[in-house]
This record gives sequence, structure tokens and C-alpha cells, in this order.
Amino acid sequence: MIRNTNFTKEGALDDSDIANLDVEVKKFEKRRLQFGDIILEKSGGGPKQPVGRVALFDKDDGLFSFSNFTSAIRVKNPNELDFRFLHKQLFWTYLSGVTEGMQSHSTGIRNLDGDAYKAIQIEIPPLPEQHRIAAILDEAFDGIAIAKANAENNLQNARALFESHLHSIFTEQGEGWVEAALGDVCAFENGDRGKNYPNRNEYVDSGIPWINTGHIQPDGSLSENDMNFITKEKFDTLRSGKIQPGDLVYCLRGATLGKTALVEPFAVGAVASSLVIIRPRELMDRRFLYYFLTSPMGKSLIKLYDNGAAQPNLGAKSVAKYNVPLPKVGEQKGVVKILDALVAETQRLEFLYQQKLTALDALKKSLLHQAFSGHL
Repeated sequence: MIRNTNFTKEGALDDSDIANLDVEVKKFEKRRLQFGDIILEKSGGGPKQPVGRVALFDKDDGLFSFSNFTSAIRVKNPNELDFRFLHKQLFWTYLSGVTEGMQSHSTGIRNLDGDAYKAIQIEIPPLPEQHRIAAILDEAFDGIAIAKANAENNLQNARALFESHLHSIFTEQGEGWVEAALGDVCAFENGDRGKNYPNRNEYVDSGIPWINTGHIQPDGSLSENDMNFITKEKFDTLRSGKIQPGDLVYCLRGATLGKTALVEPFAVGAVASSLVIIRPRELMDRRFLYYFLTSPMGKSLIKLYDNGAAQPNLGAKSVAKYNVPLPKVGEQKGVVKILDALVAETQRLEFLYQQKLTALDALKKSLLHQAFSGHL
């Protein structure tokens, strides 16, 4: 059963997760896919992904069906229309935003207007010209796919190299390093869970930031996007959970368990009960602690203390038991300096590789535009 989840961004099929289902023979015959069919997504999509994607079915072996959320488009006369040419034209139709105006919403699902889609006008040059255009695009797309795969591998390798170095620092350690419980070198402060905990109806348009797990970014910063605010009066009633410059905030709940951020942009603020404030004392450099908590070693400690439930969670007392390898403060700052430089280099490489991926996507769109505007 070919589903929407098997569609790739390139208009092809990803068969790594194809569902196998028992179906009635009569029902299957109506949905049986043939080599050269174009599978159209008629329901699905999302805010950043309009419905109407297409994928080419180019398998000539095995029994395959399309799903309820898709339809099959089949060329009636191969002597007039090349299915590869049609697939690329419909793929360009989607990429250029045509189907975005043909979708409706129903209980969160986007549905494609089938009649509007069938009414799309397509240019059909002579068959030899179709073959020529499809062959050029196939060759170009193969080259682009290889270049993208290399760029994506390089992107992953850059991240993996940093992770490896981060891991080695805390596992190999250095002379004179000791282990200390986190609670011995840091203070902990939970969000206020009492009667003064802010309700949604107490949020205001501007004021003091009310920070939750969604504001922790992958780079360890805190984002103000979708930030809720509380009044100064409400903030003053809170008994705990008030952040200070130099604090770290650490996630105690759910899928984001262990996410960590350094408090930089906020001079004042308060944390929700899903977070705990970690306040380093004089023996602990805060950036050194951040790197430890986000390292493979630091993340592995979570498994020792989470409750193992479907919605895992930690308590501040458990986090305080984490054993952290600790050199003297001066050496901590030296480690931080090395890691900061590695982060900067990793980010530079990621930017370059991401630029390359963006350029390759733009090249693909440009080739499709040229092909279907008569300039290829």
C-alpha cells in the first residue's frame, strides 16, 4: 500500500516503510498500480506542505495499491504522452504553487479539489520532444540527487564530528579531574507549583517572560517566539522559578526531557513547572556545565533517573544526583574555549552545506521552469 508517507520531496517513492495489508481481490483490482502510474496525493498536506504532491510509480515487479488518500493518474495513450514527461510537468505544477489554491480544509486535513486538478491545462509537445525533455531532466536530477546526498552527508558528518569531540572530552578527561554530584556545585530552583502559578487568562501581551520547554532552542538559546508574558505584579507573587542572568534551564518532562538552555536574553523571567533552574556556584563554569548536560555522557544520565513512563519525567532531586567530571575552573574555561571554537566551525560548515542544498533545490526548480516554459 503506497501512502503519502512514501512520497519524497523529489517526487519519487521511498519504499523503506511500505505497509503490507490484506485486501479483497475486487477492491485491489480497482486500485492496483501499474508501471508508469503517477500517484497523486489528494488528502493530507499541512501548513508548510500543500496537498497535491505526486510520485512516479516505476516498479515493474510485485503487487502494489494506492491508498485512500491518493489517486492514480494513468496515461491513456503512450504514443501521445510520455508518463515521465507528464510526471515532471505535474511535479512542477505542485512546486510552482498551483495546487495550493485547490485545497480545502476538513478537520485539520487538506483535501484537493479533484475537478480543479483535472482542469489543469498542460502543454504537450511532440512525443520525441517529450522524450528529450524527460531525458535531460532525469540526467540532471540524478546529478542533483547525488550532490544533495553528498551535502547532506557532509552536514551530518560535521555534526557527528563535534558530538564525537564533545563525548571524548568528558570520557577521557584530564589529569586532576574529579567527580562531583551536580547538587554539590549548583543550586536548583523549581518553578512555583503553588496557588500563584499563572493561568492562561493571566497572560498579557508584554511583560515578564514566562518560559516553557518550547522556548529552548537546539543551540542552547531561549527564543521569544510564541512567548507568553506575565505582569510584574504576578511575577512578584511567585515564590520560586525566577531566573537570573547566568542560570541554566533544564527540561524535566516529556519528549524534550533533558533539553538545556543558557539564560542570555532575559534579565528577568520565570519558568514553568516543566523546567528547573540550575544555578552554578563558584566551582562550576556555566558554559562547561551546558556542554556537559548536552554531551552524550550528560544525556545518558537521564536514563538512570527518568520514570520510564509513556510521558517520562525527572525531578530536580534526581538531576542533582548527576555525577559530573570536574576539572578546576580555569581548565573548565579552557575546555569551553575549545568547544566554542568547534561550535563556531561546525555552524560555519552547516551554513555552507545548507546553502548548497538550497542552491540545488533552486537549480531543480529552475530546470523545471525552463522545461515547461519552452526554454530547455
